Amino acid sequence: MTQVPDWLLFFERTYPSANVALIRGEHPVLVDTGYGSELAATENLLREAGVPPESLSLIVNTHYHSDHVGGNGGLQRRYETPVAAHRWEAALVNNRDREACSAEWLGQPVEPYEVNIPLSDGDEVDAGGVALEVLHTLGHTLGHISLYAPEEQVFIFEDAVHDDVAWINPYREGAGALERTAESLDRLARLPIRWACSGHGPAIEDPLAVIDGARRRYDKWLSDPQKAAWHGCKRIFSYALMLRDGLDKAEVTDYLLGCPWFQDYAVTASGWSRRSSSSRCSRRCSAPRPPGGEMDAWWSWRRIPRRPRTGRPSPPGRRTGQHHSTGRPRIKESSWPYTKFALEPRFELPN
Repeated sequence: MTQVPDWLLFFERTYPSANVALIRGEHPVLVDTGYGSELAATENLLREAGVPPESLSLIVNTHYHSDHVGGNGGLQRRYETPVAAHRWEAALVNNRDREACSAEWLGQPVEPYEVNIPLSDGDEVDAGGVALEVLHTLGHTLGHISLYAPEEQVFIFEDAVHDDVAWINPYREGAGALERTAESLDRLARLPIRWACSGHGPAIEDPLAVIDGARRRYDKWLSDPQKAAWHGCKRIFSYALMLRDGLDKAEVTDYLLGCPWFQDYAVTASGWSRRSSSSRCSRRCSAPRPPGGEMDAWWSWRRIPRRPRTGRPSPPGRRTGQHHSTGRPRIKESSWPYTKFALEPRFELPN
């Protein structure tokens, strides 16, 4: 097992919070703060590590999604802890832009906070005796950064790289988000890395192999953007189920049709036209349904193809589902001929 520097503490957390890292220099720095409702747990982690939250000199945000910045507001309010983030995201946050944190688009509220120190590629985060280089690893968000300790060859990736791959949002992060993600991985692959930690999942003992695997998967998405769209849908909807402690099947259709992220991804994933009104879309979602009401409305809508100019819609081709690990919704095949997938509500909240 790779030796981790004494100055770095990595906390692997369960959803809805992302992992956080603590840089234990003379001026301790916390990298990301987790989800807002779990602020007390974040504070306890710090105290158990011998670094009470009031002693933090700085919070560094790798990007502004709710599972990474949710604790910012509480820490700033209680301890006046300054926050550093990439300058592009800092501007959105400080201007209270509606696009900040993609909170409205994702339906994930974030308590207001202020970014005090805007960062750029090549800047240095000094924790007092420990210095880390800022790398702009854009893709997952335009302002995503990672932190690198070149002497120890240690990386704090967060959502630039993890054991799976990050979902990509071209609707809020801009056209070419997937290409930028791939270029960021190429840049990381050229650096010597012995050990890394990410935003989700365990520490990465073989970073270059994980980067290579992610790069190959993104290459597949580049040739088939629909795959990226479905990956994003599954990730965001799974997270919504965690935050809401699940949804009744009867609520799923109305919930999804009211989600901006679903409406955007739907265009790529199934060719749905925005010209369709919500009521028309609702009718397509709910009719016809298989006997017994076994099919979930979202997946029903997902697999119904666009109606041709004449005639009835033709059944889609076969497609193989993926079985997800515990903690994510499980997908099962349906026998109904007009759809191949249904959402099975097997879901457990993390402890």
